[in-house]
Amino acid sequence: MIVIGLISGTSVDGIDAALVVITGQNLDLNVKLLNGKTYPYPEKLRAEILAVCGGKPVSLAELSHLDDAIATEFAIAAFNIQKNLPKAELIGSHGQTVFHRPPQNQHLGYSLQLGRGDLIAHLTKTTTVSNFRVADIAVGGQGAPLVPKIDACLLAHPTLTRCIQNLGGIGNVTYLPPRQTENWENKIMGWDTGPSNVLIDLAITKMTQGKQTFDAQGQWASQGTPCQDIIKQWLELDFFRQPPPKSTGRELFSPAYLEQCWQEAQPYQLSEADWLATLTEFTVASIVDSYQRFLPKMPDQILLCGGGSRNLYLKHLLQEKVKPTEVLTTEEVASMCCDNKEAIAFGILAYWRFVCQFPGNLPLVTGASKDQLLGDVHLIY
Repeated sequence: MIVIGLISGTSVDGIDAALVVITGQNLDLNVKLLNGKTYPYPEKLRAEILAVCGGKPVSLAELSHLDDAIATEFAIAAFNIQKNLPKAELIGSHGQTVFHRPPQNQHLGYSLQLGRGDLIAHLTKTTTVSNFRVADIAVGGQGAPLVPKIDACLLAHPTLTRCIQNLGGIGNVTYLPPRQTENWENKIMGWDTGPSNVLIDLAITKMTQGKQTFDAQGQWASQGTPCQDIIKQWLELDFFRQPPPKSTGRELFSPAYLEQCWQEAQPYQLSEADWLATLTEFTVASIVDSYQRFLPKMPDQILLCGGGSRNLYLKHLLQEKVKPTEVLTTEEVASMCCDNKEAIAFGILAYWRFVCQFPGNLPLVTGASKDQLLGDVHLIY
């Protein structure tokens, strides 16, 4: 089946689209990428999304307008990704997360993704699966991360222990024991590790008055010196000590959080490059601290994906801290483009839901009480 996967992550930099051919059943899948691309949001729409993510109050009418506007952009991305290529039979759309609250004190979590699947289906005339997180949340799960089961399907190694580290706005990890390990599926782990690009991007945007929104290849940060004392202080945040299952988002690692970090850094008189280097190393330190706290052992390989995998300075810092573990990208070992992996994942989740009727969550990862079919199906009549 030809499937489109769509997602915009916590960086809110655009819509990642992947057109794939999927064959097979359940965990025994063959996935071939036909086309993959990121379609930037119109600047006005991106600003509106970021404002809502940042806590700007909106009326229900404004929220519905934003929901429709995002869905329309997702539908356009779906049209464009299959131009001059075979037409897709199914779309899996994660949408745009604007609010995420993990479960707390026996209360269910809550996660809101805008970009309504029914409108995408209507505009594209293609059956669409959306709203993937709520079924896991309904049985006590975090609703995130949802990619570990796909990582297990596509990236587990017969003899090597691997961590698949996504570097989007927020970082998340999937720990994959070797397939040859007895009951290896029951030993898979995963959780959100903390900030990845979100704080760096916010800092860059503020420093350049919006003329630059990310640190290409980490070039600016690489000219500075990280402040280790302040990084140690930041790692005292309760989130980093909280054991999995756990998830987070812009609700915690927000512009207000970055401003707090900035105030705490003032006594150290950091240059702009030092400030970016410190934020970049904070991302790396949070990942390494997370591994050391919660993994049964350090992996043989760490495979990076997401936009942050292009940050060569970040990759270098991580490699230095985890030797002799090898730090690579999914592209280097599995020919899976780092920028397309998340979109491919939601194409697979749609295929599992609509074709296989196969649960897409991993309760060991999300904390859900049972396996669940993920996603609402919007049929075309």
